[in-house]
Amino acid sequence: MNAHATLGTALITGASTGIGATYAERLARRGYDLLLVARDAQRLNALAERLRGEYGIAVEVMPADLTRKADVLQVEQRLREDAAIALLVNNAGVAMNGPLAAADLDQAETMIQLNVVALTRLAAAAAANFSAAGRGGIINLGSVVALAPEMFNAVYSATKAYVLSLTQTLAGELRGSGVQLQAVMPGVTRTEIWERSGTDASALPPSMIMEVGEMVDAALAGFDQQELVTIPSLPDAADWDAFVKARGALGPNLSRNQAAARYK
Repeated sequence: MNAHATLGTALITGASTGIGATYAERLARRGYDLLLVARDAQRLNALAERLRGEYGIAVEVMPADLTRKADVLQVEQRLREDAAIALLVNNAGVAMNGPLAAADLDQAETMIQLNVVALTRLAAAAAANFSAAGRGGIINLGSVVALAPEMFNAVYSATKAYVLSLTQTLAGELRGSGVQLQAVMPGVTRTEIWERSGTDASALPPSMIMEVGEMVDAALAGFDQQELVTIPSLPDAADWDAFVKARGALGPNLSRNQAAARYK
């Protein structure tokens, strides 16, 4: 690590383009060294060279396909053993379009492997490393479709609901450990994921589409404010607070020794 660095290393998955590459630039600007993970080694190397030149930080490239277990295990091991890593940005993910009944289930399984299984293993490894050190942060990239699943593909929406639930639960498990958790829940963001999923984002109203820099800057502002859940496009945080309060009100009645009267 360069002598300049005081923040440690940020490991970013899906770092070659879009949200991941933007996180890399923003975190480099903040003074993090970087460990960039993605399949496209050529793009990673080009990004790494640029960020080294612009910010004078150390940038390591780790090509990996996180749909393959062997590659996931390599990144997981690095997260468990490297004491310099202080931040995980669990960004890698894919989307798909169309109804479940007509879906390519092999494609759906690959998406679950990336969006759920790989993310879980990396979050667990980071949690073990960071909690032992008493510091660190885990940022998991979800989506607003976790809260409005009817808006999009069933499997994709379900994977993002998982990301939200995992982050909330893990935050409870790590409370008091010094490790900060954040679930970032973007709406439609202008990245390559839409083209790859077969969705024509240009058909959506422009008012629904956020530029990637705007989204990442808002997400990092939420991280700075210690938010557990950050919804970059939500105008009034009180709406989320009301949602959380309403969910909490359900709690005492979710498990009782008798069925509700309406079922008798």
